[in-house]
Amino acid sequence: MFSMFLFVSLCYANNHFKDMAKINCIGILTSGGDAPGMNAAIRAITRAGIAAGLKVKAIYRGYEGLINNEIQEFTTENVSNIIQRGGTILKTARSKEFLTPEGRKVAFDNMKAQGIDALVVIGGNGSLAGARIFAEEFDIPCIGLPGTIDNDLNGTDFTIGYDTTLNTIMQCVDKIRDTATSHERIFFIEVMGRDAGFLAQNSAIASGAEAAIIPEDTSNADQLEQFISRGVRKSKSSSMVIVSESPKCGAMYYADRVKKEYPEFDVRVSILGHLQRGGSPSAYDRILASRLGVGAITALQEGQRNVMIGIKNDEIVYVPFCNAIKSDKPVKKELINVLGILSI
Repeated sequence: MFSMFLFVSLCYANNHFKDMAKINCIGILTSGGDAPGMNAAIRAITRAGIAAGLKVKAIYRGYEGLINNEIQEFTTENVSNIIQRGGTILKTARSKEFLTPEGRKVAFDNMKAQGIDALVVIGGNGSLAGARIFAEEFDIPCIGLPGTIDNDLNGTDFTIGYDTTLNTIMQCVDKIRDTATSHERIFFIEVMGRDAGFLAQNSAIASGAEAAIIPEDTSNADQLEQFISRGVRKSKSSSMVIVSESPKCGAMYYADRVKKEYPEFDVRVSILGHLQRGGSPSAYDRILASRLGVGAITALQEGQRNVMIGIKNDEIVYVPFCNAIKSDKPVKKELINVLGILSI
């Protein structure tokens, strides 16, 4: 029995180290929308990779840069003094060519010519979906880090950039409230998160807003009518409503409705836009990005492939790409209830 156990263990160990022996060099890229904390993640991946004896190569401008061979070897000095910087030093770009098999083949050829054995991708839903297809087509290890301000990836409690953006929105709403109160106005403030209401819902709670209009609220009730009847009509002469961006039902849509249906109210709109993406990352985002970056190298050392590194209950977890990119991460009903109670 012991001999059989030893044989199986040795086989597993040999296969494990055989897989690891293939990885001598990793590539890092950032893709999709930028998020505060991406630089902290780049720093962590680079330094953890070098500490593990790996070469690290940075790929500029995402998948487009992989196709155009914009690749540079990184040392620890390349990532010095970047943890506090917003955006991404590797730049980011959308790549239509990478959506095609021909474009991905060019990217793979460049990757192999550069001696890159595994890829670490920092980005959101689309970026990780691209990594999944790339990994399947060419049988290469890909590790994903959740870098998106929307916090809409499954399998992780938080994504890199979400906390910083939440704080940015809160600070903006605090300032706008001064004007809303002074002029007795209703402000509809539009925030990012087209398909996910995490930013709108939680920034509304954090800033003491009267309502949040989010895509996850699938009840048949009219969200605007609920807000008007619950808040303004009763006792409030000024109110803040946080609205998730939408091409059809954004802040302008609801403001126009109020002007038509409730002309007695003075209404204004503020669209925060790309202001939300910028700025120095919060302490939480720096720590999260650092932990996930080190986690990416640990995952490769353990023979993991084609997984996203997430955080669950303050523990690092490995989430298969197919699970991470599902578009059904729910906003907790408890949060909706909390805002409803506190907005009276």
